[in-house]
Amino acid sequence: MDDHLRRLWRHRGTTLPTPRRGPRQQLDLDDILTAAIAIADASGLEAVSTRAVAARFGKTAMALYPYVGTKENLLALMQDQAVAMPAPPADLQGWALALFDVHLAHPWLTERPWSQASQGPNEQDWLEALLEILERLAVPAASRAPAVTMLYATVRATAQTAAAYQRLTAAETAAWLARATAIDDFAVRYPRSANLVPVTADWRDSPRAGLVAAVGLLAAGLASLDNREAE
Repeated sequence: MDDHLRRLWRHRGTTLPTPRRGPRQQLDLDDILTAAIAIADASGLEAVSTRAVAARFGKTAMALYPYVGTKENLLALMQDQAVAMPAPPADLQGWALALFDVHLAHPWLTERPWSQASQGPNEQDWLEALLEILERLAVPAASRAPAVTMLYATVRATAQTAAAYQRLTAAETAAWLARATAIDDFAVRYPRSANLVPVTADWRDSPRAGLVAAVGLLAAGLASLDNREAE
């Protein structure tokens, strides 16, 4: 097991690699990641660098390397630490809303593509919990992977939109609403769009409400699959 994986799984039985140079263990990895996550939460992922994180401890970027490795390793470690599951979810809606809240608390998580999964235990906990729920619901084995994809994609998309709504200033909100009503004959051009029933009265709440509604539709669809297989 390489040093990076040992760091990722440090709270699940692996031993942290010991810095080979300089004074031993001057910094704590959890403290380093907490500082890095705070930077990302406040200023986005672009603000995170080994230099910026090290500066929080009065250190140089090179002094951080023995503790986290490369910057990409640092980002993966941050990602896995940030998604630590608060409590095991009981059902699909609970799972989706819990992961939604994690992404809303750390909006930069959606900047990390699926191809850069951390391969850490906290991320794996979410998938295992979801598969356990799908198993309890007797979802056919062949339908579980598509359900996983739909749920993860919907959570990420709605959380990203909710975070963007939160960042809107009053002036930006006013401009957005003005543009939304600027086309006089919009309803004539796009009657179906104009008559679309919103999931909630307040557009600011629509990402969360849309997620709840989407999970409900998916759950109903999965239940119908189970019923068809039983026939």
